[in-house]
Amino acid sequence: MASYQKYKTKEGIKWLYKYYGELDPSTGKRKPSTKRGFNTKKEAQLHAAQTEKEIIEGSFLLPSVNPTYGEVYKQWYKIYEKKVKAPTLKTATSKFSNHVLPFFEKLKIKEITKSYCQDVINQVAEKIKSANEIKMYADQIFKYAVSMEIIRDTPMKHVIVPTPKDEYIPDDDDTRNYWEKEEVKNFLTIAKNNLNFIDYLLFHLLIYTGGRKGEVLALKWSDINVKNQTIRFNKTLYFEDDNFYLITPKTAASKRLISIDDATVQMLKKWRTENSTISDNVVELKDKFIFSRFDGLPYRLAYPNDKLDSIIENHDLYSITVHGLRHTHASILFAAGATMKEVQVRLGHSDIKMTMNIYTHVTKAVKEQTANKFKLFMEDDDDYEVKNGQNMVTTKKIAK
Repeated sequence: MASYQKYKTKEGIKWLYKYYGELDPSTGKRKPSTKRGFNTKKEAQLHAAQTEKEIIEGSFLLPSVNPTYGEVYKQWYKIYEKKVKAPTLKTATSKFSNHVLPFFEKLKIKEITKSYCQDVINQVAEKIKSANEIKMYADQIFKYAVSMEIIRDTPMKHVIVPTPKDEYIPDDDDTRNYWEKEEVKNFLTIAKNNLNFIDYLLFHLLIYTGGRKGEVLALKWSDINVKNQTIRFNKTLYFEDDNFYLITPKTAASKRLISIDDATVQMLKKWRTENSTISDNVVELKDKFIFSRFDGLPYRLAYPNDKLDSIIENHDLYSITVHGLRHTHASILFAAGATMKEVQVRLGHSDIKMTMNIYTHVTKAVKEQTANKFKLFMEDDDDYEVKNGQNMVTTKKIAK
């Protein structure tokens, strides 16, 4: 129960009440605290009743606990860095340093308002497209503060991320980050004539498996099953401070076993035979990286980028990125008639929305097939059975 007392100030008589709020860890009992500044005893009693209610419900927040956003961030970071992999931590640290802490770090976390958060996100959205992501990162600190009973609720909860103006404008830009089938054939011919065999194999695998760059560069011979014609993707290559690490994928879907064609198998067998002739008393062949330097270390992640950029520039090819080769694989699969689920599994997407996003930029062949299906169906009043084959649409009139 609270106790009440009046006291004198320069402004006149005021009231205070004493209550037991904060737990003393040494005794397990609550410490006495005081709240002052009430004009009447009735005001003090009403406030004390609310305080006691919050203490009973467990929602009471100590007035003495009011750290800055930056101080809470440091507490959160100590836990977060033990839960995530190095690349994820590096990304989060960069996002906070560049887009979150400059706005929030020195502010008392209890004093940060919803309107201030909205203003911050508005400013961020004007500069970068990933304002939704920045909101998510900033809100993690507020949610942590809620869990630690520093604040009652997160001021980010009802913040609206502005929609960029260009999203309202129809996009007539024909820019794409993938190659059509004929462009792939042309590139592989050029690569075969201008690169050594191992580099040609690297690009062949990127195109024919749809593997991520880090996944392909992390491949070891133990991941290849020549007999069953499969490749196992279960790790990715990561570099930090000139040291390389093999880390497990973020999602279970990224761990996958995919089939490979006869030609790819023969190329791998050829390179394995050449690789096995290289003297190495330390590492057995199965533990070797498929794509390694003379010292046995894996290729650096920038290596495929440099090679691809060089070929594109020297041979005036349509410009795409190494990641665009993964989109190329997906696009050609769609053109060949693969289902959305088949492509999702092969690419290792945990969310089919990621696969659908690629599908929205499918090749001309798929778009032409779609239009042709409609045309063929509308040509006659009779019913038609439409079959979708590889890069073709056939029709068969159904007998009445």
